[in-house]
Amino acid sequence: MSKELAIEVKDVNISYRILNNISIRSTLFHKKTRDEVFEAVKGVSFEVEKGGILGIIGKNGSGKSTLLRSIAGVFSPNSGTIDLHGHSVSLMALGVGFKPLLTGRANIMLSGLLLGFKEKDIQERMDEIIDFAELGDFIDRPVRTYSSGMHSKLAFAITALLETDIILVDEVLSVGDERFKKKSLTKMKELISDEERTVIIVSHSMETLSELCNKVMWMHDGEIRQMGDPEAVLKNYAQFMRA
Repeated sequence: MSKELAIEVKDVNISYRILNNISIRSTLFHKKTRDEVFEAVKGVSFEVEKGGILGIIGKNGSGKSTLLRSIAGVFSPNSGTIDLHGHSVSLMALGVGFKPLLTGRANIMLSGLLLGFKEKDIQERMDEIIDFAELGDFIDRPVRTYSSGMHSKLAFAITALLETDIILVDEVLSVGDERFKKKSLTKMKELISDEERTVIIVSHSMETLSELCNKVMWMHDGEIRQMGDPEAVLKNYAQFMRA
């Protein structure tokens, strides 16, 4: 008997149009310029069962974060389909979802509302989220004043304490001081112990993926190079990176 699917990705292609530098002379004389198209994700298909924990690894530029943002609904793929089967989804990633001019406290409320939570429910969790993030007085300062580590702490606290059916994590576990990393890892283990929750973790840390995931996908140049047992995939990836 097959398990229920939480995420179904079919033949997804994602391209970016890269604008070349245009000189003032070219602009004045209306010269045509060629825009370069970069294929970030090329015909990717995979499934994640409900309760599954998938890790995604690959060198920089392999399409990992682009794919994750597309699953989160930050933008749509050029072609192909992504089906979350009605499940709620949240994305933990630096530089995504926060309004830089708003305070951390205001961003907690906004993020919660965008995730579909009621204002009353967010207010009930507000103090818990603020305590977990450990930002002190910065919680009432604009997010644009935050360091990357502080941004990471707030992103993790919101997603970890406003729990959705699907959690997407993009390198957030590897940012911040060592104590907070351990705290985040403990909280992530608690979250994924729920058999109803589905998680995808993008990370360069083979140790993290080996410890947390029941399946790993290796992406290379926008395509899936290998997907399966974490030990086998991570071993092949490590050998590839050493070559």
